[in-house]
Amino acid sequence: MTRVDDELVEQIDALVSEGVVDSRSDAVRQALRALVDRHRRRRIAEADIAAYIAQPQTEEELSGVDEAARRMIEEETW
Repeated sequence: MTRVDDELVEQIDALVSEGVVDSRSDAVRQALRALVDRHRRRRIAEADIAAYIAQPQTEEELSGVDEAARRMIEEETW
């Protein structure tokens, strides 16, 4: 069993009352899923950053990127 303070219980109960979650248990499940997902995404981002640091893009790979971005923006139907 997990214990939480009264203020947090009140906030969770408010989420239940507002229909945001079905129950306290649902709130806990959703929070745990969000925590696991956030951690997974952080690990992926850190791995991506490490890969780019280890092997940065070359000038050749980056050439034309600014021009391509400008063309894409100009094509938008703002």
